[in-house]
Amino acid sequence: MNKNLDLFLTFMKIGAFTFGGGYAMIPLIQREVCENKKWLDEKEIADIVAISESTPGPIAINAATFVGYRTNGFSGACIATLGVVLPSFLIISLISFILNEFQNFKPVRYAFMGIRAAVLALILKALFMMFKKTKKEIFSYILMATALVLTAFVKIDAVFVIIGCGLFGLIWSLARKKEQKNDTD
Repeated sequence: MNKNLDLFLTFMKIGAFTFGGGYAMIPLIQREVCENKKWLDEKEIADIVAISESTPGPIAINAATFVGYRTNGFSGACIATLGVVLPSFLIISLISFILNEFQNFKPVRYAFMGIRAAVLALILKALFMMFKKTKKEIFSYILMATALVLTAFVKIDAVFVIIGCGLFGLIWSLARKKEQKNDTD
């Protein structure tokens, strides 16, 4: 079989039959790529997962791109990425069409009220988990409050707020490290 066709079909299967997000796809990618197809070994797939986690974008798409590239160069990267994305794209397109046709149907409106409530609960859970992991010091609280005000009320793009918070965190960390070094000298 043509390598690109094999890549496309493999990643299309992964994209179509794995639910639960990118992390749920990792074991299936590993099984298909290492055990079934023998395109890569376990160490290579572990490296690809680490790189996929640390680069911007969805982990499954990044992993498909890296596996495709390692397997068949640039064309393999494009084909594997298309394969993993296509099922979601088609499903979302179908759902969008159906929702557009039935948006005024009362049960659909009620379903979306329930979905919005569930999404809000998930966001609050993520907020709570992140808050628990944040260092409990005045700088963290000031940075969180500033980020909230800038994104919610001043309407500054969240990307700039994230970059700014990262820079302030780095500067704060370096200043604290320097201060601790001076205290020990």
